[in-house]
Amino acid sequence: MAEVNSRVGAFFTKAGKWREELKALRTILLDCPVSEEFKWRSPCYTFQDGNVATVWGLKENCALSFFKGVLLKDEEGILVAPGENSRSVRMVKFTSVSEIVEMEAILKDYIHEAIEVEKAGLKVDFPKDDLVFPKELTGKLEQNPDLKTAFEALTPGRQRGYVLHFSQPKQSKTRISRIEKCVPRILEGKGLHDR
Repeated sequence: MAEVNSRVGAFFTKAGKWREELKALRTILLDCPVSEEFKWRSPCYTFQDGNVATVWGLKENCALSFFKGVLLKDEEGILVAPGENSRSVRMVKFTSVSEIVEMEAILKDYIHEAIEVEKAGLKVDFPKDDLVFPKELTGKLEQNPDLKTAFEALTPGRQRGYVLHFSQPKQSKTRISRIEKCVPRILEGKGLHDR
């Protein structure tokens, strides 16, 4: 039985559209040997301080998300990447409690497999990042040594998030504007989506 975190209760009372589905996922997770914490504005389920899974209420569905989902066998073929730039996380999406109840045994198998990944200390082998820094970012980093130091101190994932964010606009002035808006966050050591 999992350790329960009382701070998570507020999340489930305010969960909105997917409240019952998220509660059903929580029940399944708490029946596994994980600890319940609150990270990234959502319940997070860990094993010996390693992140295993989290639940999300999204616009079109809710999801059970596995941090190292790419390392799971996915024999049922139910895992999907949350976005085109996702390299490690994989999730299972739901739109009803009945779907979750029907898949309970399968979900527990996946959760236990994710726990075994943590026990074994497996790491996702990320390929060398082939991101191209926009010239506006390169210029800004060259002009501001403090910003360059702060950017280089960010985790690779946070750096990647910023580079993708800054690279999206077609116009240089929009890229510059995005960079300027993010400078204070970078100097504080925060990622694009950190609070």
